[in-house]
Amino acid sequence: MSGPAADQPSLRRDIGPLGSALLCFNGIVGAGIFALPGTLHAQFGSFSPWLFPLFGSLFLLIVIPFARLAALFPVSGGPVAYTAVLGRPISFQVGWLYFLARVTALAANATVFATYAGALWPPLGTTLGRAVVLVTLVALLTWINLIGLRRAVRALDALSLLKALPLVALALWALASSGAVPSGPPPEFGAFEAAALATLYAFVGFENSVVPAAETRSPERTIPRALIATVIATAALYTLVQLAYAAVMPPGPQPDAPLAAMAEALIGPAGILILSLTAMASVAGNLLGSLTSTPRVLLGLTDENLLPRWFGRVHPAWHTPANAILFMGAVGLVLALSGSFVWLAVISTLARLFIYGASLVALPVASRRLARPLGLAMLTVTGAGLLLCLWAAAQAKSDSWVMLGASVAVGLLLFVLARRR
Repeated sequence: MSGPAADQPSLRRDIGPLGSALLCFNGIVGAGIFALPGTLHAQFGSFSPWLFPLFGSLFLLIVIPFARLAALFPVSGGPVAYTAVLGRPISFQVGWLYFLARVTALAANATVFATYAGALWPPLGTTLGRAVVLVTLVALLTWINLIGLRRAVRALDALSLLKALPLVALALWALASSGAVPSGPPPEFGAFEAAALATLYAFVGFENSVVPAAETRSPERTIPRALIATVIATAALYTLVQLAYAAVMPPGPQPDAPLAAMAEALIGPAGILILSLTAMASVAGNLLGSLTSTPRVLLGLTDENLLPRWFGRVHPAWHTPANAILFMGAVGLVLALSGSFVWLAVISTLARLFIYGASLVALPVASRRLARPLGLAMLTVTGAGLLLCLWAAAQAKSDSWVMLGASVAVGLLLFVLARRR
């Protein structure tokens, strides 16, 4: 990579091991954990909790090569830096698709937050109230990230506690109340395909922590450890919550808000309030983590001279990529207010699989160029991870492929314009 301009203020390494782990955790855990237990319980019954350790272990085939890449590239940009060895067009497409997927997810999650807010207080559910919630939420999280990375990480600490502790407490209460740990026979082999997709997708977003590597202390050691430990810990959290849900809730059709229904069954009406506030904290943490991580992809593209230098400007007082943060916050807010993110949302997961696959392909190439060749075990894991990405991508619907193709075409046009400039 060509690196930042020499006259730029320096970035600060304000992300430690805990901050790196929480970026990973909040990238994974958003709104999905509040809906997924009902879906899995309806399909797989009392066996559903054991899907998470099973397919979470399988997902490590992608995470472990990413950990190795993070050790090789302690710079901003994450996958943009990793895939630079495959050529500038591919590196640009990776950055473009990553930003597109993340800013779309930001808009979608912001609307989920606004929906919860409107359910708690009806005036916020009106058109004006919803707009006020969206503007306030995105502006606040953007400002927190703008005025200093350390403040953003501290806010992430608080939001992580607010979403993890109630879930753990509720799950333990449910298991204690039921007095039994559910267990059941595994489903037929054919049913595992749907289970694998639903469960694997629950771990998408782990790469949040690799993007701001230039602002992480000892990134070569910190990020790989944080990645693997956090994915394992998140799988344990998912398993605990699913165990509790399977222990308390009856089989058959499930409610639209499964965890809120479980909380109501255990606590009463107060349970719905507690779970709604927990869900809002979870979504806010996911948004904050995204606004912390994703602008650094724009920084990585700027360092590759693939974006105008404006995107890579570092604030002289706050030492953050100010313009990139403001740009992402503004685009996400416009998408959320207009609702125009919906047609882009279909490519979010497929784009992420493309990014994972390209990064895994880049690993042996980069290792060879850096004279740090991979052993047989790592090559095997990387190959298996690539096959997993290809299999998951093959399950995508045709509209996702059409939208991905259109996005790649737009990215190619942007790359040509950037090169001509």
